[in-house]
Amino acid sequence: MLHVSDHPLIQSELTRLRDRACPGPEFRQRVRRIASLMVPTVTAHLPTRAISCETPLEVTSGVTLQRHLVLAPILRAGIGFLDGFLDLLPDARVAHIGLARNENTLMPEPYYFKAPADLGDSDLIVLDPMLATGGSAIEAIRTLQEAGAKHVSLAVLVASPEGVSAMQDALPEVPVHAAALDRCLNEKGYILPGLGDAGDRLFGT
Repeated sequence: MLHVSDHPLIQSELTRLRDRACPGPEFRQRVRRIASLMVPTVTAHLPTRAISCETPLEVTSGVTLQRHLVLAPILRAGIGFLDGFLDLLPDARVAHIGLARNENTLMPEPYYFKAPADLGDSDLIVLDPMLATGGSAIEAIRTLQEAGAKHVSLAVLVASPEGVSAMQDALPEVPVHAAALDRCLNEKGYILPGLGDAGDRLFGT
């Protein structure tokens, strides 16, 4: 299921982010702000459980998250998306998934994986700025599922229709949250209009 944000603050930040003249430091700051602005929507349906809470005046009822929360950025560009989520979710743990796109086949090639042990008892949010062909997201989520993850969602800045379709075909149970759904992919697998290579713009490579 695809959820696309129409929040005016997110859309304003994203418009400035797309500008090719946006320098690296500003690009990183805007990615971080968009990530933070997306947190309420991405986490809106996390399950909770009831607990008691003692206020200065009396005991009342409240809620807490039912499961641990794990953020899983796809290296390397996902790292730029991580801090904005951690700003609002400081107690979340972090899994790292290293995938590099083969520029000839456009397929992801894994090179690193490290995650908390109890993924089955956690809610996982996979983070990647771009959902282009969908290959990296699908590979990352399947890697997490093979490690025991059961409750997974995906958060991206910009998605392509092709990437969304690939996700729905391969992992229809995984919700996808995006700041924007763009027009298409070009012949090299980049999103149009997009914002260029997010990793390169984040890290100056």
